[in-house]
Amino acid sequence: MARGKVQMRRIENPVHRQVTFCKRRSGLLKKAKELSVLCDAQVGLIIFSTHGKLYELATNGNMQGLVEKYMKSSRCSLEEQADEKQALESKMEVNMLKNEIDVLQKGLGYMFEGGAGKMNLDELRVLENNLEVWMYHIRSAKMDIMTQEIQLLKNKEGILKAANKCLQEQMEMQYGVVETDPIITNIPYSLTVQNDIYQYS
Repeated sequence: MARGKVQMRRIENPVHRQVTFCKRRSGLLKKAKELSVLCDAQVGLIIFSTHGKLYELATNGNMQGLVEKYMKSSRCSLEEQADEKQALESKMEVNMLKNEIDVLQKGLGYMFEGGAGKMNLDELRVLENNLEVWMYHIRSAKMDIMTQEIQLLKNKEGILKAANKCLQEQMEMQYGVVETDPIITNIPYSLTVQNDIYQYS
């Protein structure tokens, strides 16, 4: 009588699960040994049971040697993949730069030669995108400079206020209470420039 198809899911009964583990573990180790003998292959097999018990098999040597060989092989494979990826990215970048140079040269020829070498719509779009990127970088740099200048002005304002306060305290200590002109102390306008003036829209 043929055996029924086993469903590939966790066996709930712990006794049945342990029996199945022992049988299949023995079968797997036997198959690994046969593969090693028949095909002269180096086989390393590591099994951890549910309770953390280790079962291992290393043919034609020890497990440490097989693991080191595996690590060396996988490291070489990863390095080769990284080199191939880097070469491909470099090639793509070079091609992209060549296309940009071609477009820019055609654009310059179009501007200086009165449209003798006419560009197609795609080339104009690429040129427009490049110009937008450059303008964005220029605006960002300009905003950074303006922000730094505003911060410097705020710092100077704070220093001047502290110096003014120090001088007033010295005058009060020397001459008693000093009546200061409200026009000097109460400036009707701000010394700092509002940030929203420089907001780019």
